[in-house]
Order: sequence, then C-alpha cells, then structure tokens
Amino acid sequence: MAVTRSSFFQRYLLPGFVFQSVIIAGGYGTGRELIEYFLNYGPVGGLLGMVLVTTVMWSVALAVCFEFARVFKAFDYRTFFKELLGPFWVLFEFLYIIFLLIVLAVIGSAAGIILRDNFGISYIAGVLIMFAAVGFLTFKGSGLIENVLSFWSIILYLTYTLFFVVALIKFGPAIQVSLRSGPLQSGWVMGGFKYAFYNLACIAAVFFCLTHIRTRREAVTAGLLGGVIGIIPALLFYLSVLGQYPAILPVEIPAVFVLQKTGFPALLFLFQIVLFGTLIETGTGMIHSVNQRIQSALLARGKDMPRPLRPVVAVGMLLLAFGISTFGLITLIAKGYGAVSWGFLVVFIVPVLTIGIVKIRRAGKRDV
Repeated sequence: MAVTRSSFFQRYLLPGFVFQSVIIAGGYGTGRELIEYFLNYGPVGGLLGMVLVTTVMWSVALAVCFEFARVFKAFDYRTFFKELLGPFWVLFEFLYIIFLLIVLAVIGSAAGIILRDNFGISYIAGVLIMFAAVGFLTFKGSGLIENVLSFWSIILYLTYTLFFVVALIKFGPAIQVSLRSGPLQSGWVMGGFKYAFYNLACIAAVFFCLTHIRTRREAVTAGLLGGVIGIIPALLFYLSVLGQYPAILPVEIPAVFVLQKTGFPALLFLFQIVLFGTLIETGTGMIHSVNQRIQSALLARGKDMPRPLRPVVAVGMLLLAFGISTFGLITLIAKGYGAVSWGFLVVFIVPVLTIGIVKIRRAGKRDV
C-alpha cells in the first residue's frame, strides 16, 4: 500500500491525540481532577506526581498496549482483553462500563453547569445538546471521529497554551511563590498513580485508530509520545492555577474560576466553547469503544452491526449517566474515580505489563 502524506501523523501522533481527546473531559477538562489528585498534595507534590509518576506510567503502558494491539490485531477492547486475560476479560468490561458511566455523568454535569452559568442556557438543555452531538458523531463512525478528535485536540492545545501565557502574565509572581513556598504533602506518588490508573482505562477508546500502525517501532514510539501528548495540556493548566492556591482547592470548576480572575472575558468565552467540545470528544470516544466492542462480537458471529444501533447505544448510556450525575461533580470525581482506580490496576495495568509483555515476546517481532 502506498504511504500517504498523512501517514506519519496517523502512525505516530494520532493515537496520542485520540488518547488526549478521550481523557481530557474526565481527566482535566474542568480542572477539578487535577486539584483532587495533584494540587491537594501541595504545588510541588502535585507537579512531581504529574511529571514523574503519571507521565511515565502513561507512556510505558501505552507503548505496551499499542504493541500488543498491533501484534494480536486487537483493535477493540473485547478482542484485546480476551487475548490478554482469556475468560477473565469480562472483569475489565465490568469495571469499564462503571467507569464509562461515571465519566459520562461527570461530563454531562459539567456540560450543564458550563452552559447554565456562562451562556444562560438551562442545565437540562446543556446536557441534551451534548447528548445530541455525541449521538451524531457515534452514528457517523470511526473516520469522522478520528478527524474530529485530532482536530479538536489541536484547537485545545492552542487554547491551553494561550491560557497558560495569560496566567503567567497575570499571576506569574503568585505562581512562583506557590512553587517556592507551597507545602509538599505526603501521598503525591499515590495520587499520581491513581490518576494514571483510572485514565489509562481510556485506552479502550483508542484501539480503533491503531490500525494505521505497522511495526513495533511505530507502536512503541506512538505509545511513548502518547503519554507526553496526553499530559502537556494538564501540565499547562496545573501551572496556570497555582497563582490561586490554596483558594482554588474547593472550587467545583477551577478552570472557570481562574479564567474569571484573569479579567479577559473573550478568553473565558473561548475556553468555555473549547471545554464543551472536549466533553463531546470524551463522550464520543468512550461510547464509540462500546460500539466497536459490539461490532466485534457481531462479526465473530458472521453479522454486521446495524448503523442505527450506534446512536441508540449512545443515547441509552448517556441517559443512564444522566441519572448518576445527580451525585454532583466533586463527589463523582473524588469518590467514583478513586474507587475504580484500584480495579483497573488489578485487571488491566498489572496484567498488561506482565502477561502482555510475555505474550508479545512469544509472538515474535511481527514487524510487517
């Protein structure tokens, strides 16, 4: 097959951008997650947890996962975990569905809050707008999803960079003070690990775009880059909010809080639009992973997945998540994510870094 001009992006960068797109709304879109798992351990402790623990964990795990998926042609989570765990693969699916519903509840709640508080749209209408966008993208399928997720990631990078520059100009001295004199709380290593564990479950929503990867070198390089691509916007955001420490700690949506402090209404407006788009990205990516899993199961029986079934699955899961969202954003992030982190460590992270590596070695290089 001829190599296209876009193939370098598809093989080396696209998986990382899709990973970043899927984790952002549940990982750091509102900023609440970064407060919970990093800044609560002090400015320096949080920075260490993010850079030394989460980034390294993401890059290593993604590299192994991408190579495992390539070797065994496992481009949906059902195929991947059946190959990795055998009959115990359903343990991952059980946790993943719980996690997916929590993430959808978080982004649904965030979408409603954003449109209600900043654009005067009712909470319910905000949630329904997001639901409709997710349903449309899942109906269109992998090609459009790849394009939208990668394009919006670039927009997000530019917005977060602008946010960081403005915060540095407005709060630079306060940021320096936080880094120099802020407390270093114990537990930052565990915070970094827990954050890495639950976000790595989003790899299930990245498998569909790994079909572009052809060799081990491409898989490993894409994985190592993916961890860095995924963490950079979070790092920019984290440094930006340090100027409001410790007042930022109890805030429900820290991103909006800090942007209001900058005194740039246009930037706040832009960020809200981009953030709303990231909520759609995450919801689409995760529900698409479920649709791909259903399609894989149907293909194994010689059947194809009816196209109209894709948005039906999306709407069903979003409605379930809407009920869960009544628990509130802070509670969902603090309790829900923390509870599933340890489950993913046991049924995903440890197996893929042990059994997965052994199976890859036994399978041989397969650089075809």
